[in-house]
Amino acid sequence: MNDWEKLFHQLAIDHQMTLDEIPNIDLYMDQVIQLFEKQYAETKRKEDEKILTKTMINNYAKGKLLFPIKNKKYTKEHLILLNFIYQMKGVLSITDIKKLLGKLNEKIEEDAFDPSDIYQSYLQLTNNYAYHFKENLETIYQKSETELEKLDDPDGTYLKKLLMISSLAHLSNAYKRAAEKLIDELDEE
Repeated sequence: MNDWEKLFHQLAIDHQMTLDEIPNIDLYMDQVIQLFEKQYAETKRKEDEKILTKTMINNYAKGKLLFPIKNKKYTKEHLILLNFIYQMKGVLSITDIKKLLGKLNEKIEEDAFDPSDIYQSYLQLTNNYAYHFKENLETIYQKSETELEKLDDPDGTYLKKLLMISSLAHLSNAYKRAAEKLIDELDEE
Protein backbone atom coordinates (compact mmCIF):
# COMPACT_ATOMS: atom_id res chain seq x y z
CA MET A 1 0.00 0.00 0.00
CA ASN A 2 1.39 3.39 -1.03
CA ASP A 3 1.75 6.26 1.43
CA TRP A 4 -1.12 8.15 -0.19
CA GLU A 5 -3.38 5.06 -0.03
CA LYS A 6 -2.55 4.62 3.64
CA LEU A 7 -3.39 8.28 4.25
CA PHE A 8 -6.69 7.96 2.39
CA HIS A 9 -7.75 4.97 4.50
CA GLN A 10 -6.74 6.71 7.74
CA LEU A 11 -8.89 9.72 6.86
CA ALA A 12 -12.08 7.63 6.65
CA ILE A 13 -13.27 10.15 4.04
CA ASP A 14 -15.88 7.78 2.75
CA HIS A 15 -17.43 7.19 6.17
CA GLN A 16 -20.74 8.97 6.75
CA MET A 17 -23.73 8.17 8.92
CA THR A 18 -26.31 6.66 6.59
CA LEU A 19 -30.05 7.04 6.95
CA ASP A 20 -30.25 3.39 7.99
CA GLU A 21 -27.87 4.13 10.87
CA ILE A 22 -30.04 6.98 12.14
CA PRO A 23 -32.69 5.55 14.47
CA ASN A 24 -36.35 6.13 13.70
CA ILE A 25 -37.02 6.72 17.38
CA ASP A 26 -36.39 9.92 19.31
CA LEU A 27 -33.20 9.96 21.38
CA TYR A 28 -32.08 11.75 24.52
CA MET A 29 -28.96 13.90 24.32
CA ASP A 30 -26.67 11.24 25.84
CA GLN A 31 -27.88 8.74 23.24
CA VAL A 32 -27.24 11.24 20.45
CA ILE A 33 -23.69 11.80 21.70
CA GLN A 34 -23.07 8.03 21.94
CA LEU A 35 -24.40 7.51 18.41
CA PHE A 36 -22.10 10.19 16.96
CA GLU A 37 -19.09 8.96 18.96
CA LYS A 38 -19.65 5.43 17.67
CA GLN A 39 -20.34 6.40 14.06
CA TYR A 40 -17.49 8.89 13.66
CA ALA A 41 -14.82 7.33 15.90
CA GLU A 42 -12.65 6.57 12.84
CA THR A 43 -12.59 10.24 11.84
CA LYS A 44 -10.97 11.47 15.04
CA ARG A 45 -7.53 12.98 14.76
CA LYS A 46 -6.71 12.11 18.39
CA GLU A 47 -8.17 9.47 20.69
CA ASP A 48 -9.45 11.95 23.30
CA GLU A 49 -11.13 14.22 20.74
CA LYS A 50 -14.90 14.61 21.20
CA ILE A 51 -17.16 14.35 18.17
CA LEU A 52 -20.15 15.95 19.88
CA THR A 53 -20.73 17.24 23.41
CA LYS A 54 -23.71 18.43 25.42
CA THR A 55 -22.34 21.97 25.23
CA MET A 56 -22.08 21.81 21.44
CA ILE A 57 -25.64 20.52 21.07
CA ASN A 58 -26.98 23.14 23.50
CA ASN A 59 -25.13 25.88 21.64
CA TYR A 60 -26.53 24.67 18.31
CA ALA A 61 -30.04 24.69 19.78
CA LYS A 62 -29.62 28.14 21.39
CA GLY A 63 -28.07 29.49 18.20
CA LYS A 64 -31.09 28.18 16.25
CA LEU A 65 -29.09 25.84 14.06
CA LEU A 66 -31.70 23.25 15.04
CA PHE A 67 -35.46 23.64 15.18
CA PRO A 68 -36.79 23.37 18.78
CA ILE A 69 -36.29 20.13 20.66
CA LYS A 70 -39.42 18.73 22.32
CA ASN A 71 -39.39 16.85 25.63
CA LYS A 72 -35.57 16.74 25.59
CA LYS A 73 -35.68 14.25 22.72
CA TYR A 74 -34.02 14.53 19.34
CA THR A 75 -35.85 13.30 16.25
CA LYS A 76 -34.40 11.74 13.11
CA GLU A 77 -34.67 15.20 11.54
CA HIS A 78 -32.54 16.68 14.36
CA LEU A 79 -29.94 13.96 13.81
CA ILE A 80 -29.79 14.71 10.09
CA LEU A 81 -29.22 18.39 10.87
CA LEU A 82 -26.57 17.49 13.46
CA ASN A 83 -24.80 15.41 10.79
CA PHE A 84 -24.78 18.39 8.43
CA ILE A 85 -23.47 20.62 11.24
CA TYR A 86 -20.79 18.10 12.17
CA GLN A 87 -19.56 17.89 8.58
CA MET A 88 -19.51 21.66 8.06
CA LYS A 89 -18.25 22.99 11.41
CA GLY A 90 -14.60 22.30 10.62
CA VAL A 91 -14.75 24.55 7.59
CA LEU A 92 -17.58 27.05 7.97
CA SER A 93 -18.42 29.47 10.75
CA ILE A 94 -21.45 28.78 12.94
CA THR A 95 -23.00 31.96 11.46
CA ASP A 96 -22.59 30.56 7.93
CA ILE A 97 -24.00 27.17 8.94
CA LYS A 98 -26.99 28.91 10.54
CA LYS A 99 -27.61 30.86 7.32
CA LEU A 100 -27.37 27.69 5.28
CA LEU A 101 -29.61 25.56 7.49
CA GLY A 102 -32.11 28.29 8.45
CA LYS A 103 -34.54 27.67 5.61
CA LEU A 104 -34.25 23.89 6.01
CA ASN A 105 -35.09 24.22 9.72
CA GLU A 106 -38.15 26.33 8.84
CA LYS A 107 -39.36 23.78 6.29
CA ILE A 108 -38.92 20.90 8.74
CA GLU A 109 -40.66 22.77 11.54
CA GLU A 110 -43.63 23.54 9.28
CA ASP A 111 -43.83 19.84 8.34
CA ALA A 112 -43.31 20.89 4.76
CA PHE A 113 -40.13 18.91 4.13
CA ASP A 114 -38.52 15.62 5.05
CA PRO A 115 -34.74 16.18 5.16
CA SER A 116 -34.08 12.48 4.49
CA ASP A 117 -34.15 13.04 0.73
CA ILE A 118 -31.64 15.90 0.72
CA TYR A 119 -29.44 14.01 3.20
CA GLN A 120 -29.51 10.91 0.95
CA SER A 121 -28.51 13.08 -2.02
CA TYR A 122 -25.69 14.54 0.09
CA LEU A 123 -24.50 11.01 0.92
CA GLN A 124 -24.54 10.04 -2.76
CA LEU A 125 -22.48 13.09 -3.68
CA THR A 126 -19.94 12.64 -0.89
CA ASN A 127 -19.44 8.98 -1.78
CA ASN A 128 -18.72 10.03 -5.35
CA TYR A 129 -16.37 12.80 -4.17
CA ALA A 130 -14.49 10.36 -1.94
CA TYR A 131 -13.45 8.46 -5.07
CA HIS A 132 -12.29 11.68 -6.75
CA PHE A 133 -10.49 12.78 -3.59
CA LYS A 134 -8.55 9.51 -3.62
CA GLU A 135 -7.49 10.14 -7.21
CA ASN A 136 -6.52 13.74 -6.42
CA LEU A 137 -4.53 12.64 -3.38
CA GLU A 138 -2.58 10.23 -5.56
CA THR A 139 -1.92 13.01 -8.10
CA ILE A 140 -0.74 15.44 -5.40
CA TYR A 141 1.53 12.75 -3.99
CA GLN A 142 3.04 11.94 -7.39
CA LYS A 143 3.46 15.59 -8.45
CA SER A 144 5.11 16.36 -5.11
CA GLU A 145 7.62 13.59 -5.77
CA THR A 146 8.27 14.97 -9.27
CA GLU A 147 8.83 18.49 -7.92
CA LEU A 148 11.05 17.12 -5.17
CA GLU A 149 13.33 15.45 -7.73
CA LYS A 150 14.14 18.94 -9.04
CA LEU A 151 15.54 19.92 -5.65
CA ASP A 152 18.89 18.79 -4.38
CA ASP A 153 18.07 18.17 -0.73
CA PRO A 154 18.73 15.02 1.31
CA ASP A 155 15.72 15.78 3.56
CA GLY A 156 13.25 14.56 0.93
CA THR A 157 10.60 13.10 3.25
CA TYR A 158 10.08 16.39 5.06
CA LEU A 159 10.05 18.42 1.86
CA LYS A 160 7.60 16.03 0.19
CA LYS A 161 5.24 16.39 3.15
CA LEU A 162 5.69 20.15 3.05
CA LEU A 163 4.68 20.19 -0.63
CA MET A 164 1.71 17.90 -0.03
CA ILE A 165 0.46 19.74 3.05
CA SER A 166 0.74 23.17 1.45
CA SER A 167 -1.02 21.90 -1.72
CA LEU A 168 -3.83 20.29 0.30
CA ALA A 169 -4.20 23.45 2.40
CA HIS A 170 -4.44 25.55 -0.75
CA LEU A 171 -7.16 23.29 -2.20
CA SER A 172 -8.97 23.27 1.12
CA ASN A 173 -8.99 27.07 1.19
CA ALA A 174 -10.27 27.20 -2.38
CA TYR A 175 -13.18 24.88 -1.54
CA LYS A 176 -13.89 26.83 1.64
CA ARG A 177 -13.98 30.15 -0.24
CA ALA A 178 -16.29 28.63 -2.87
CA ALA A 179 -18.67 27.44 -0.12
CA GLU A 180 -18.59 30.88 1.53
CA LYS A 181 -19.39 32.59 -1.79
CA LEU A 182 -22.41 30.34 -2.23
CA ILE A 183 -23.55 31.14 1.32
CA ASP A 184 -23.19 34.86 0.57
CA GLU A 185 -25.48 34.34 -2.43
CA LEU A 186 -28.16 33.09 -0.03
CA ASP A 187 -28.19 36.56 1.55
CA GLU A 188 -28.76 38.12 -1.87
CA GLU A 189 -31.75 35.89 -2.70
